[in-house]
Amino acid sequence: MMDLFQLRCFVAVCEELHFGRAAARLHMTQPPLSRQIQLLESAVGVRLLDRTSRSVAMTAAGAALLEDARRLLQQATAAIEQARLTASGEAGRVCLGYTAVCSYVMVPQLLLQARQALPGVEIVLEEMVSSQQLRGLAAGTLDLALVRPLATEIALDYRRVLREPMQLAVPAMHPLATQARITLADLAGQPLVMYARREGQYFHDRILELFAATGVQPRWIHPMGQTHAIVALVQAGIGLAIVPASARHLRFDQVVYRDLWRDDVVAEIHLAWRREERNPASRRLREVILQALAGGDPAPAEGADPAAAAAPRRRPGAAAAQTRKRRT
Repeated sequence: MMDLFQLRCFVAVCEELHFGRAAARLHMTQPPLSRQIQLLESAVGVRLLDRTSRSVAMTAAGAALLEDARRLLQQATAAIEQARLTASGEAGRVCLGYTAVCSYVMVPQLLLQARQALPGVEIVLEEMVSSQQLRGLAAGTLDLALVRPLATEIALDYRRVLREPMQLAVPAMHPLATQARITLADLAGQPLVMYARREGQYFHDRILELFAATGVQPRWIHPMGQTHAIVALVQAGIGLAIVPASARHLRFDQVVYRDLWRDDVVAEIHLAWRREERNPASRRLREVILQALAGGDPAPAEGADPAAAAAPRRRPGAAAAQTRKRRT
């Protein structure tokens, strides 16, 4: 069986057509070089070189083997380099989950920075709701996830990367569009397009908590799971909606956004990853993301639930679906 060292010796002799020069090139003496060529010919079963005391020439079989030998040596070198890059996180494949709201600005910016910092890493994007992302992390189908802080029993680590206010989306011609800030009384009896409990669990629960024990109740209409679909109904004049401020990036011309009566009503995005992470490229991409979004909170202590403060009554998310384009 021939080995890579024998092929390297063979290529050197073929290119130099001189055993002495080939031996010097390989930093070895001539006798062991001759022995490696003999072993290679024995493994192949044919004569590869015609040699005399004065000359060396390739046989037809040797000329045929030379190109394949060069290619095998190049592939071996590339394989070794790829293994080294993978071990350092400079190469590999990372599957990143994200919610639809993150795709407006955050994900495109992160991709640009990741391409510059980690050009050898393939980033696979999966858009899905937060509960599905958490299940994807647990199953190993996702490496990183940009999620809403839902409670879960999965052993994950988190870092908050975005905190934005919730605002009221109002049709441009609505009387409330002229106000700089919306009061609680303004929403009494108003039709409010609501997030669906399952697909939009995080926002659904946050909005219900906002009105809990206030004595003021809007009229909940048309539960929907996607922010862009909710804002589309607002633009059509069907109702109002409480949405994250990043919904402005949807560019609905006939919708304006107004501050709520409370400044502490916010929406958060956390970067989540498995506590036992074995993908070096995932660790490197995580570093790039956290650096790009510098200013996020420190990761919670081991076992901490990032939803505890924001949503103490959150329930674990539903099982992950496997479709590739899912929105929240």
